Amino acid sequence: MSDIDGRAVAKALRQEVGEAAERLRGAGVVPTLAVVVPTDDEGTAWYVRSIAKTADKLGLRCRIEHLTDPGRDEIVAKLQELSADPQIHGIICQTPLPEGVQLSELGGHIHPGKDIDGANPQSLGRLAAGLRTWAPATAAAVLELLHRRGVPLSGARAVVVGRSTVVGKPAALLLLAESATVTVCHSRTKDLASVCREADVLVAAVGRAGMIGAEFVGPGATVIDVGTNPTPDGGLVGDVDYEAVAPIAGAITPVPGGVGPVTTMLLLRNTVEAAELANT
Repeated sequence: MSDIDGRAVAKALRQEVGEAAERLRGAGVVPTLAVVVPTDDEGTAWYVRSIAKTADKLGLRCRIEHLTDPGRDEIVAKLQELSADPQIHGIICQTPLPEGVQLSELGGHIHPGKDIDGANPQSLGRLAAGLRTWAPATAAAVLELLHRRGVPLSGARAVVVGRSTVVGKPAALLLLAESATVTVCHSRTKDLASVCREADVLVAAVGRAGMIGAEFVGPGATVIDVGTNPTPDGGLVGDVDYEAVAPIAGAITPVPGGVGPVTTMLLLRNTVEAAELANT
């Protein structure tokens, strides 16, 4: 078994994104990301500061739009304003959202050309149709890690545990586009462990700490753990029981240090791509 080092992949992406941003700045364009923050959640605030700091180091501009105790209409108005602003190239709406407000309701108000985290339902539809779009960055990070690791996907049996529109469904669509044979599992799946054991590539995205144990993994499988579950001591653990699964898997992503760092860098890469497309 060996770890799939997300931090090393993120480092390579930093280099690539920085070079692309420098080329754009040479043409008079500063790639600009707008992050709408409709919450006072401290974890979200830390994450947004981290994105902004990284963006600044790479020559991107990050505009943080903090909304204090907003309702749905205020968030929608801000997303529409940013969508209409030619100086903004990428838009993210952070979670958690105010009670009663769903991201699925808000995503449609992000212009598809600036939807660098795949929140607009049009983006998911284009992904399903095999058209040019940005997938949700976490799902895209799964594929980025597999590609950088050189994991064969064509003809491989892939199992995705989780069916959210943020990770599970788009990850399954991305794997299908690579000619993998994909099974999507969920809470109603019968004999889940036996289905997962058949996977050459197993993607865990259920949000339940340590749910995927040794009995879920076939020898030599590649395991991508998307889970980020907080622990009482302030740490993070994945959906996979790492200690139990690592000796069986051929390769596995740790938590932290796996999918997370790559997700952040893909948001910035997508912003640069959006700026390129807007100026061609």
